[in-house]
Amino acid sequence: MARHLRIREPRHHWLLVGLLLATLVGVLLVQGYVQRSWNDLSDAPRTTAGGDRAPRQALRNDRPVLDLSGDRPNTAAMPARTVALTFDDGPDPRWTPRILDVLRRHHAKATFFVLGSKVAAEPALARRIVAEGHEIGSHTYTHVDLARTPSWQRGLELGLTQKALAGVLGLHTHLLRPPYSATPSGLTGSDYAAARDAGRAGYLVVIADHDTRDWDDLSEKQIVARAMPSGQRGAVVLMHDSGGDRSRTVAAVDQLLTRLNERGYRATTVSDALHLRNTAVPVSLPERIAGGTVVAAQQVGRIAAVGLTYALAVAGVLTVARVVILAAIARLHVGRTRRGRRRGGPDREPGWYYPPVSVVVPAYNEEAGIAATVGSLVRTTYPGPVEVIVVDDGSTDDTARIARDLDLPGVTVLSQANAGKPAALNAGIAYARHEILVLVDGDTVFQPDTIGRLVAPFANPAVGAVSGNTKVGNAGGILGRWQHIEYVIGFNLDRRMFDVLECMPTVPGAIGAFRRQALADAADPEAPGSTYAMAGPVSIDTLAEDTDLTMAVCRAGWRVVYEETARAWTEAPSSLRQLWRQRYRWCYGTLQSMWKHRRALVERGPSGRFGRRALPYLTVFQVVLPLLAPAVDVFALYGLFFGEPARVVAVWAAFVAVQALVGAYALRLDGERLTPLWTLPLQQFVYRQLMYLVVIQSMVTAIAGAPLRWHAIRREGTFARRDPASAT
Repeated sequence: MARHLRIREPRHHWLLVGLLLATLVGVLLVQGYVQRSWNDLSDAPRTTAGGDRAPRQALRNDRPVLDLSGDRPNTAAMPARTVALTFDDGPDPRWTPRILDVLRRHHAKATFFVLGSKVAAEPALARRIVAEGHEIGSHTYTHVDLARTPSWQRGLELGLTQKALAGVLGLHTHLLRPPYSATPSGLTGSDYAAARDAGRAGYLVVIADHDTRDWDDLSEKQIVARAMPSGQRGAVVLMHDSGGDRSRTVAAVDQLLTRLNERGYRATTVSDALHLRNTAVPVSLPERIAGGTVVAAQQVGRIAAVGLTYALAVAGVLTVARVVILAAIARLHVGRTRRGRRRGGPDREPGWYYPPVSVVVPAYNEEAGIAATVGSLVRTTYPGPVEVIVVDDGSTDDTARIARDLDLPGVTVLSQANAGKPAALNAGIAYARHEILVLVDGDTVFQPDTIGRLVAPFANPAVGAVSGNTKVGNAGGILGRWQHIEYVIGFNLDRRMFDVLECMPTVPGAIGAFRRQALADAADPEAPGSTYAMAGPVSIDTLAEDTDLTMAVCRAGWRVVYEETARAWTEAPSSLRQLWRQRYRWCYGTLQSMWKHRRALVERGPSGRFGRRALPYLTVFQVVLPLLAPAVDVFALYGLFFGEPARVVAVWAAFVAVQALVGAYALRLDGERLTPLWTLPLQQFVYRQLMYLVVIQSMVTAIAGAPLRWHAIRREGTFARRDPASAT
């Protein structure tokens, strides 16, 4: 089968990824609604629906239970010597259990007007309230002011609370206390209109005739004094079991119940005091399932929000630390390189190291740029012998004819049946006569001094391979600029670090040089799991043959170095589709190579040094963080709408600023202009997403074991339209 045929890739996982992201968005929306930071309507104007004022003649402070289902309100008061203790804003994991303990000691019952969101967050506590004989009423889902919210949100608040109660307790309640209400005389026209709407929806509205104001920094004695009914009258007493420090409330309840008992009062629930029936109604199984879904969504949303907060913090620290460390090591690399040049270099001392060089150019359908590539190799200023071997890998265009028609001295064109890039490289290596082998992609243009600078490090006999500095030749459009920034900031800064740490994982196919002996040492046919094309050193095990080969050279004990002055100009993909195909192959091949060479993590010597330094770095920054990136992006949007937008924007701006500073430094090191940096902020919104989607696709392909063949990117002929030397 032809090695360049496009194989169908797995696609069904995108549905799963979409569902996972949609689920994450859904649970975060629930969590965001609970936080209510986006919908704080405390300063919104009160609605005037239903009249400007409440019917004072029908509302009395001593009759706080309101039936507003009819045209005229019906009100009720507690019977004599009967107190309904009511607690708002819970359940709270700290204070509600203490209040329940006090009630149990006094054999008293109470009514808890709960927030649906807190019921969902503390289901066991809500169950304890009911199990101990107390009553549950609704206090909305997130403690909104019903008088200041639109009708759709009122319905949502009350409906969500009922769903939370259904999911946790298996019941619905018909009791409601609107948040921010106190006594009937304190109801405004808007308050009354909202309460009337709730009454017509089937709720019995319970206000209070004794508001203890226990939230207002009162002492226990003051709270008790405000709660005690006068004479033998009954009362609905308003207190809180959440929303702050409720230690004084707990103590006051204990004192209050003692005094009520001494005066012959009974502390019970609202329904029991008024002999109300059906205020708590069992729900059906579908309603319970729907309620359980809401509860689960809130719980998962809270866990996701907390987890993503930590993940975002860790990812941010790692990312910033990475770019700072890269810049610091780049500075160290520059200093070390300059000291080395002062001791001599290929263009400074006569008689310097000029070994014969064989340049191998694998080519498949490269008719657009092969002439520019070969021409740039022949025009080299390298003083030593140079042979150029173009291996046409069964191209279906005029690649081979164009290369032969150049009729350049020292250039040999080989043709073979289509077998893939590794096989083409191995054919060229086998044909080559010299010890130093330069491997060049068919879309790459060298500067005249590139070969000399690339070969110079081989003067050190410990060096087995040299990585050159790949530059984007078609960086005119915004996509080209993004790739240009990535090459300079990401790839080349990474290579400086790998050079210093002696753990270079990749010599790029666009520009790299190898010692033949290093290739021979790396090509171990007896190694388990290795397959070598045409018995050559370049394996066909992975799609990233350059990464696989480099890792093998490192594990064989050879040094792999980076020579930033050896520059090559390559034609980058000019469309998102082409970029996707290229990066998909790169990423999938890198994953294959990392897995193939995983034993380097536990090996000793140079192999272990490479494994323990390079492989964890690649795992964290090229696999783990990109896989987390979609969730991080969703959480960043969550922060914009439900959290603190200013902080989110500030963090993003700081991150981009750090990247820009490091990018400016990297561009300066490479002698590049700083103008492409203006596209860096935009890179975060398109290019970055494309890159992490590539990683997701590659991981799924690797896990599924789906085949993916090496195929060429369609070239535009960037260098064929101008003098290749102008790329410099």
